[in-house]
Amino acid sequence: MLLIYTFVFGIIFKSRWQTDGPETPTGEFALILFAGLTAFNLFSEVANRSPLLIVGMTTYVKKVVFPLEILPVVAVGVALINSLINICLLIIATLIINHTVSPTLILLPLAYLPLLLFCLGVSWFLSSLGVYIRDIAQGIGIVVQILFFLTPIVYPVTSVPANLQPVLAANPLTFIVDSFRQSVIWNLPLHWKALAAWTVIMGVFAILGYAWFMKTRKGFADVL
Repeated sequence: MLLIYTFVFGIIFKSRWQTDGPETPTGEFALILFAGLTAFNLFSEVANRSPLLIVGMTTYVKKVVFPLEILPVVAVGVALINSLINICLLIIATLIINHTVSPTLILLPLAYLPLLLFCLGVSWFLSSLGVYIRDIAQGIGIVVQILFFLTPIVYPVTSVPANLQPVLAANPLTFIVDSFRQSVIWNLPLHWKALAAWTVIMGVFAILGYAWFMKTRKGFADVL
């Protein structure tokens, strides 16, 4: 998918990351794209998997005393491992193309924090809803596709009309994707106030997701 996106947007469409600058070299565009995909794919993997988490574990629900709330945490952990593998590949590619590694790479764990909290909240909500609304898995796939195009992965925010930029800014993945690029590729410090705000917001969202899961889990056995 990285090769396809790079070919279509970097070579055919000749996408530029700076709207008022020269065309972005294909290699640099691939790095920017890969960083965005790495952040988004963690969310995508969790969101697509979560609706079937509990449904696929009926034995744990009916016959075993098991802390079901751990299953979404495991799903996020698996997605995180895949994401870290991609980060390793991104660092290697950055070293090959830019001949250096960004010193701000050490800030990457902070960029991961709101993303992981967001994914935990999403997973707790969707895994619970998936028990009661079985068709939600198909709908989530469509929502994830829409979010992909509403997140600046293949285009910069500055290329969007000014009156529509607040829509992108309301998407937490927009800030997270930019934070990944700033720390891994562009050697820029994170926006600390925005990072603190989004971390708190995503923390509250994760708590609400957990509370929802624990309240609704009482009916899992009856439904399944």
